[in-house]
Amino acid sequence: MTESSMKKLASTLLDAITDKDPLVQEQVCSALCSLGEARPVETLRACEEYLRQHDKLAHPYRAAVLRAMERVLSSRASELDKDTASTIILLASSEMTKTKDLVWDWQQAASGVLVAVGRQFISKVMEELLRRLHPGTLPHCAVLHTLASLSVANAFGVVPFLPSVLSSLLPVLGVAKQDTVRVAFCSALQRFSEGALEYLANLDRAPDPTVRKDAFATDIFSAYDVLFHQWLQSREAKLRLAVVEALGPMSHLLPSERLEEQLPKLLPGILALYKKHAETFYLSKSLGQILEAAVSVGSRTLETQLDALLAALHSQICVPVESSSPLVMSNQKEVLRCFTVLACSSPDRLLAFLLPRLDTSNERTRVGTLQVVRHVINSAAAQMEDKKPFILSSMRLPLLDTNSKVKRAVVQVISAMAHHGYLEQPGGEAMIEYIVQQCALPPEQEPEKPGPGSKDPKADSVRAISVRTLYLVSTTVDRMSHVLWPYLLQFLTPVRFTGALTPLCRSLVHLAQKRQEAGADAFLIQYDAHASLPSPYAVTGRLLVVSSSPYLGDGRGAAALRLLSVLHPNIHPLLGQHWETTVPLLLGYLDEHTEETLPQEEWEEKLLMFLRDTLAIISDNAWICQLSLELCRQLPCYDEAPQEKNFLYKCIGTTLGAASSKEVVRKHLQELLETARYQEEAEREGLACCFGICAISHLEDTLAQLEDFVRSEVFRKSIGILNIFKDRSENEVEKVKSALILCYGHVAARAPRELVLAKVESDILRNICQHFSTKDPALKLCLVQSVCMVSRAICSSTQAGSFHFTRKAELVAQMMEFIRAEPPDSLRTPIRKKAMLTCTYLVSVEPALDEQARADVIHGCLHSIMALLPEPKEEDGGCQKSLYLETLHALEDLLTSLLQRNMTPQGLQIMIEHLSPWIKSPRGHERARALGLSALLLRYFLEHLRVSALVPFHNLGLLIGLFSPRCADLWPATRQEAVDCVYSLLYLQLGYEGFSRDYRDDVAERLLSLKDGLVHPDPAILFHTCHSVGQIIAKRLPPDQLISLLLTMFEALGDPEKNCSRAATVMINCLLQERGGVLQEKVPEIVSVLRSKLQEAQGEHVLPAAQHSVYLLATQHCAAVVSSLLGSPLPLDRCIQAAMPTSSWQGGPAGTFCSEVHLSGGPAPSCHTCMLWRALAVEPRLAAQVLGLLLEKMSRDVPFKESRAFLLGRTPDRVATLLPLSATCALFEVMSTPAAGPAVLELYPQLFVVLLLRVSCTVGVQLPRNLQAQERRGASPALATRNLEPCSSAVDTLRSMLLRSGSEDVVQRMDLEGGWELLRTSAGHEEGATRLARAMAEHAGPRLPLVLKTLACTHSSAYENQRVTTTAFLAELLNSNVANDLMLLDSLLESLAARQKDTCASVRRLVLRGLANLASGCPDKVRTHGPQLLTAMIGGLDDGDNPHSPVALEAMLGLARLVHLVESWDLRSGLLHVAIRIRPFFDSEKMEFRTASIRLFGHLNKVCHGDCEDVFLDQVVGGLAPLLLHLQDPQATVASACRFALRMCGPNLACEELSAAFQKHLQEGRALHFGEFLNTTCKHLMHHFPDLLGRLLTTCLFYFKSSWENVRAAAPLFTALQILLKDPAPEVRTRAAEALGRLVKLA
Repeated sequence: MTESSMKKLASTLLDAITDKDPLVQEQVCSALCSLGEARPVETLRACEEYLRQHDKLAHPYRAAVLRAMERVLSSRASELDKDTASTIILLASSEMTKTKDLVWDWQQAASGVLVAVGRQFISKVMEELLRRLHPGTLPHCAVLHTLASLSVANAFGVVPFLPSVLSSLLPVLGVAKQDTVRVAFCSALQRFSEGALEYLANLDRAPDPTVRKDAFATDIFSAYDVLFHQWLQSREAKLRLAVVEALGPMSHLLPSERLEEQLPKLLPGILALYKKHAETFYLSKSLGQILEAAVSVGSRTLETQLDALLAALHSQICVPVESSSPLVMSNQKEVLRCFTVLACSSPDRLLAFLLPRLDTSNERTRVGTLQVVRHVINSAAAQMEDKKPFILSSMRLPLLDTNSKVKRAVVQVISAMAHHGYLEQPGGEAMIEYIVQQCALPPEQEPEKPGPGSKDPKADSVRAISVRTLYLVSTTVDRMSHVLWPYLLQFLTPVRFTGALTPLCRSLVHLAQKRQEAGADAFLIQYDAHASLPSPYAVTGRLLVVSSSPYLGDGRGAAALRLLSVLHPNIHPLLGQHWETTVPLLLGYLDEHTEETLPQEEWEEKLLMFLRDTLAIISDNAWICQLSLELCRQLPCYDEAPQEKNFLYKCIGTTLGAASSKEVVRKHLQELLETARYQEEAEREGLACCFGICAISHLEDTLAQLEDFVRSEVFRKSIGILNIFKDRSENEVEKVKSALILCYGHVAARAPRELVLAKVESDILRNICQHFSTKDPALKLCLVQSVCMVSRAICSSTQAGSFHFTRKAELVAQMMEFIRAEPPDSLRTPIRKKAMLTCTYLVSVEPALDEQARADVIHGCLHSIMALLPEPKEEDGGCQKSLYLETLHALEDLLTSLLQRNMTPQGLQIMIEHLSPWIKSPRGHERARALGLSALLLRYFLEHLRVSALVPFHNLGLLIGLFSPRCADLWPATRQEAVDCVYSLLYLQLGYEGFSRDYRDDVAERLLSLKDGLVHPDPAILFHTCHSVGQIIAKRLPPDQLISLLLTMFEALGDPEKNCSRAATVMINCLLQERGGVLQEKVPEIVSVLRSKLQEAQGEHVLPAAQHSVYLLATQHCAAVVSSLLGSPLPLDRCIQAAMPTSSWQGGPAGTFCSEVHLSGGPAPSCHTCMLWRALAVEPRLAAQVLGLLLEKMSRDVPFKESRAFLLGRTPDRVATLLPLSATCALFEVMSTPAAGPAVLELYPQLFVVLLLRVSCTVGVQLPRNLQAQERRGASPALATRNLEPCSSAVDTLRSMLLRSGSEDVVQRMDLEGGWELLRTSAGHEEGATRLARAMAEHAGPRLPLVLKTLACTHSSAYENQRVTTTAFLAELLNSNVANDLMLLDSLLESLAARQKDTCASVRRLVLRGLANLASGCPDKVRTHGPQLLTAMIGGLDDGDNPHSPVALEAMLGLARLVHLVESWDLRSGLLHVAIRIRPFFDSEKMEFRTASIRLFGHLNKVCHGDCEDVFLDQVVGGLAPLLLHLQDPQATVASACRFALRMCGPNLACEELSAAFQKHLQEGRALHFGEFLNTTCKHLMHHFPDLLGRLLTTCLFYFKSSWENVRAAAPLFTALQILLKDPAPEVRTRAAEALGRLVKLA
């Protein structure tokens, strides 16, 4: 990097130093330092230039730059040239003194720069600093600080300048008034003194070796005088401490006489400060320096101050040390340093002060004193040499203290004593024993260990310190070797020192090895000279027994074996070579294991083999007998260590087995039986093992001794004594019996097999079986264990094949009783395990068990194990887990042994049948166990398969169907085992097909690679793997097993484990997809089973899978599936729709299926059939095929059947037929699926027409009686039901069809107008069809041509309702211009014309309506078809003999709409006929007829305006009176029609006044005053038409008897009014009077 680049980089970094973020600032400084490491001079110059140019830069940023410069200078100052150094010195000096105020951060940074430069350029720095010292003026505090720091950093450079510095500073000491300035002076004087002392102590390296202490003495004393006599009296604690801290090093520079003179005042002055200051470190440090100075000058004054000093220092050492306070710990070190100074000068007075304080009971005092004693022993060894006896004797009471802190202190003192020869003195043994006692402390009594960050050695436990001390003393202090050897051996055997065995053994091994190096004589122990030492037998037994628990006590097993190996010359001279070989092997075995992994039984067996080989090598009966005696003596020592005592019994048995003296063997066995502690389980077990091991060599003697004990007075006496204590006697007796029974069992297990068979039933089982009736759990366990050992002994005998075991059935039954008596939900004892192991051995012994006994054994054992709670975890207890695993292995062995007795498919089936309930268990742990056992049995069966002839494996499908769904079990282990089961079954099939055992099938082998996919918990991966398993099964399954496999898997749909149920669905569909083509004849059975299983299954996943199954079947056998589903009972729709979650594993062309959920918690039974129908719509091609089949089924049968009731006069009932009804419901379900859309569009015309016809012919049709009852039972508010009523069902299906075909607007329009509800009812059906046609015309016009084409053939339908519905539909189409737009007009008119002569009046009426609709739909086409339309309408007026024919009414309504649009000449020919024909309807009793006829009359008048023929005018005049009177008609519509007709008639009467009156009074919405209107009308009639008056009066006479009061009241306008005055109706009388009044006026 060039200089300019470096400068730019430095400038950039320096500009960034002002960043607000502290982290950024820190990083910038770090970058500057890195730059300075590479280019120090340039970097420093850049920093100096930056500070000089930015004078206004805030001091925090200036301090940051200065700190960076200091860091660079600290490592690169030697590279500076003088000019650069001078520049930097001037800069730092300026920065340091720029402000007089104390800005410590800034000034300290500048001072640091000066100190760093001063290490290389001290003269220049001192020159600059001296320049800052002005005579008579207080210097800047930062200058003092810098001088002080330089004195320490470069003492050799600064000290020559000290006289000049002091001469400038001392005169102004008295001027310093501020405490901060005084503190700075004190700090400077302290550092000056320290620098001077360092200089004087290293004159050989000093630049001026002639400098002496005298050069500073006068100045320092002047300063001392000010500090001690003036400043020390300050109230400011900080200043006092600064003064004291300075006085320490200054005291070394004071003249000797001056120091001696000041000590009487100085020492008390400093001691007095102990009471004023909490932090006493600086006091103690200074005090130590003063004491050293006083001792160095031989001060006599010190003696007079000694008591006060000792008391003050002792109180300081007794202050408890907090490890978190470094100053407190440092204070203790300084105090101990003071004691060292005093010990060297006055040892007697010091001990006289300390030793009495060891007798105090105060913890702090004793601990503090012990610390001082230990320190004095180490630091003043020469002065304490002749004081050793006194110090040792003073430790008597501290040795008895139980306080852990005191113990730690005592151990530390003893450690110091060991290094300085104290323990060689009389009384030293007590110190060693004390250390061993502390090593034996139990770990649970130790305090908690300090944290990893703690550095306080006193925080270690007493035991840890003691162990460390013992080992260090043994290995590093050579003078202690003759003290500790062989003295430490006596601590091996006492029980109270058991905890110290590991450190003892390690120390003894080291001591023994050193003795061996010194020579054999030094190593061999003279037992006669050391009577307190244990014997070789005791040492051997002790070390061997404690090795059985090798990891206790910090690994005492390895330590004991090493010691035993080292001691072999002192044990027996023949053991050297053998032990040197075998002990390392044992140690290596321990190194290979840990406490958790060590197999205890195997380890103990190795130790027993070591003992057995040792005894064989010694081969000295006397030595062996002495060892056995010593081992028996040690038994009470292990009462608190049951495991080791158990092993000791085994050692005794091994030793007695090696003994040749039968008397000794019998004697020891008897003693063991008499002295055993039978209450302890481990001891009973150990005693039994002892007898068993002994029986290897002494079978007859062992059995005889057991028999003698049972018969002996001792045994009877013990039982008799126990019987005195009724509460405990029974339990205690059972314990003795347990031990004896175990002894028999171990004797049978260990004794030679060729000798045991003869003794089994006569001697051993005879004494065991008599106790089977016990209820005591411990005795029961012992019985089971013993019988198990006996059974194993029989089986392992070479003569077992010829041995006929007469007690076999009895023992098996008894074992099953024990198993059944165990709690079913917990495993507390090994009784189950032992009993099953016993049965395993007994099964293989003759005679064989019968079938029932075998079944009882299997059932009982499975129920005892499978129902247990889940397998315990490691944290629940290793023993519990181990017991569980061992029990499970025992069950596995038993089942395989039973299977071995019947290695046939039937035998395998029997075993799996017993496991089947557990395989299907809702509890995961039970399934896991059952699958594990099944896999084990199948593997065993496969491994031992021997096929002599090709036979079918007839239950393959059943077994695969049982296991394969478990491939998706929630438990990963269960999934793996399930795959293993299927794998084994496929290979069993191959084996039965004739393949060899080593044949490997590529397809079956793929199962093993799929196991990895079953480990993954992701459902997608899991079920994809299950699908692959299903494919493998499909490829290898024989055809005759397919249906049995499917039926078994259908059973699995209801499995309580949802994942297994899902897996079953996946595999079912896989099988159907792969092999479904051969199942045509089984389709009805499969569909039926599917439906029944759906009713049972609760899982929401089952339904989508069943849908997929039906879909797969339908793709291969569509007609069969449709026929099977149509056979499902109705109703189908008892549920509401809900979207199912997407299931990626389900597959299928449409991805997923919809499902329905029953409101009460699950799908209703019939709802499943709906879903199965919907499954057929997921693929368009299949959906079209299904829809076609359903349309065919719907059309094949009659829609209903008529049945007459028995009661006469009852109309026939129409009852729906089932097949069309089912097909209708099925159509609804299929079309309710979104995927059916394309198929529905394809069959749109056929579907629409057939469903419309279905709707029409089911109006009013009833359900069959059985379905009516179901409807009533199903009518519950909890169910959202779709009405099964035939017409409603058809309407819903039609609606669904329109929705699915994209005609949502049609459906919405019908919903808004209530059209669907109208279609359902007889009264509204016709209107519903009309609204449907209107909606179709408006929103589905393009669909109509094909619909009409399909409808064309329906005009001849045998069902009247169908003709009515289709006619209404066609009629309404003409009401829309769509008929013209789509060129459908001619075909519609033709179709309607063909229906004009229909026998049904409703059809004829609807034909007329349709023709009339042309007026609104295609008004421009009315003229073209006018004659045809008028002919049809006029013909309709004459329809039938019924005076109120609805056809006539429709004709009048139609004419009213058409007359304005037809040609006038077409109308004239029939005008008169129409007027005459409608005149009778004016007075019709039916309001509709009156309204229609009067309005038509008005329209006719309107058409004839200005061109009215006379014949028609006559009809107008004739109708005038009825119209006037019907203005008072009670029906508003009739009155309105009259208003309209009269307004239309007015112009044709050629009377403008009358026409104007009509227009004025008869406007719609205007209130009519009838009297006034009549007044006006009558006046004009009489004036313009006097000839008509008589005709009008005659017409009025007809209305005198009208049925309407208002009309009768209006009739007497012209005649017979006086008659009406007597009319019973008040209204009539009133009007008559009014009319008479008007007539008078007119006259």
